[in-house]
Amino acid sequence: MAFGLRKRGPTSFERAADGSMTLVEHVRELRNRLFKASLAILVGFGIGIWLAGPVRELLSEPYCQLPGSLLANGRCNFVQLGPADLFLLNLKIGLWVGLILAAPIWLYQLWAFIAPGLHRNERRYAYAFTALAAPLFAAGAVLAYFVAAKGLEFLLQVSGDDINTTLDITRYISFITNLILMFGVAFEFPLIVLMLNFVGIASAKRLLGWWRIAVFAFFAFAAVVTPTPDPFGMTALALCLCALYFAAVGVAFLNDKRRGRGKEIYAGIDDDEISPLEDDRDPVEAGGPVGSVAPVEAPEPVARPRPIEQRYDDVT
Repeated sequence: MAFGLRKRGPTSFERAADGSMTLVEHVRELRNRLFKASLAILVGFGIGIWLAGPVRELLSEPYCQLPGSLLANGRCNFVQLGPADLFLLNLKIGLWVGLILAAPIWLYQLWAFIAPGLHRNERRYAYAFTALAAPLFAAGAVLAYFVAAKGLEFLLQVSGDDINTTLDITRYISFITNLILMFGVAFEFPLIVLMLNFVGIASAKRLLGWWRIAVFAFFAFAAVVTPTPDPFGMTALALCLCALYFAAVGVAFLNDKRRGRGKEIYAGIDDDEISPLEDDRDPVEAGGPVGSVAPVEAPEPVARPRPIEQRYDDVT
């Protein structure tokens, strides 16, 4: 008996890449991807519920480190306005932790569904931008954590010593997480700048010419986003965004140099300047007068073949 290896059929990823999947198969593929992503988030949610207490304590550190925020037993002075507020807050924190822990799985499922419709260079750019997005968001979250401590110290000092301040735990955690989210999203702005350059919409020279507008926009955005009117948080966020912008412009210059941009034939000419025309025409000799044209000779007649004579004895 002869044994042989069974030939492996094309996977769903390969079939989607070559366009051989039908609409129903695409819907089934989406269903399977969503099921796997949801299962990973559900497992991460279970782990997040278990870690909800330590994560809540970590988010409470900016307030707990301030003088006057501790009770006699050494615990932070928080209150809850409803009987189920702390329970719902733990569920919310567990969901956030679950999304973060399951991010590699559900992001892969999303990418596996979208990637067959992209070209090879588009996939390469997506890998690079994804690899940069995670550390940039983490850097923005860390900056927001320290800005929150300075901001709370300023806000609690403004209230005065004659007012007893007690923070609601739900509103406080929402304040911290919203600040982390806004700072993290703001740190993704250099990726938008690089995307505009890589797709050819804006050159590095043009991006550098917008630096005044960009710096003003960064300071205005930081003034709106930071929760306190003190200059510490606003300046820290604005300076970080400016540094990231100029770093992105530097990468854009390297990309333009690699692709040879700026060396085109009309690159150094302004929009209202006349472009030079090179006189590379071939010389043409002047022709003679019309009357001196030699007459065209008629072609010689072609001799026609003589018809074959038919004799009477050729007929059978």
